[in-house]
Amino acid sequence: MKIIPLASSSKGNAVLVTYKSDVVLIDCGLNCKQLQNACCAHGVSLDSLTGVLITHEHSDHVAGLRVLLKKYNLPVYANQMTAEKIARDFGVDDDVFFCFENGSQFSVGQMNITAFSLSHDAVDPVGYFIQVESANYFHATDLGVATDAVGRFLALADVAMLESNHDPVMLESSDRWESLKRRISGPSGHLSNYDAADFVRRFASDRLKKLFLAHLSGECNAPHLAENTMREALNDKDLKSVELTVL
Repeated sequence: MKIIPLASSSKGNAVLVTYKSDVVLIDCGLNCKQLQNACCAHGVSLDSLTGVLITHEHSDHVAGLRVLLKKYNLPVYANQMTAEKIARDFGVDDDVFFCFENGSQFSVGQMNITAFSLSHDAVDPVGYFIQVESANYFHATDLGVATDAVGRFLALADVAMLESNHDPVMLESSDRWESLKRRISGPSGHLSNYDAADFVRRFASDRLKKLFLAHLSGECNAPHLAENTMREALNDKDLKSVELTVL
């Protein structure tokens, strides 16, 4: 299994997961041209996509979906509430959706997938746990609280993508509205660098070989802060050999 991050920010999110002939896109926050260029840079054609997994309906995760589906006949996997919200707000035909129940397992090609519930200010947001043979991938990029229920999936992961959105000091000293600061730092917002590091301290196991830090704020974070904070957590867990990548 190969994980290929294409974009990770409030301007757009998209990740490819490939295994043998199967190519799954998680979220489609890029426009079709940007997505095509990003895929081509990694030697992947949009014609090869097996399906699209949607985490939630915010525009930075689904803005490019409608045009992508006009050009390519693809199944889209989402829970019922998310599918209905996307169909209503973004003009996506509801016939394209294959709806799952959070917590249940389903298959896309040779990938076995479990969607787990997250705390975020969307109608029914999820992360994904993807299994192929003996390899496991954990994907959680928008979550205000890293719960024990989510942590049990991280504990089984060989590769993980985890939000490390903001530095609390930078957020508080920013020019953002107070209500936005409270939203971001609240239980339905985004994980800080320290929240993400604490989550890894509590749940990561010696299975973990590669960790991507995702959805960094351009205004309220800095890559070196996210990296240094997470590296301390990995060292504390005696996981010094984990390959850490800041997106």
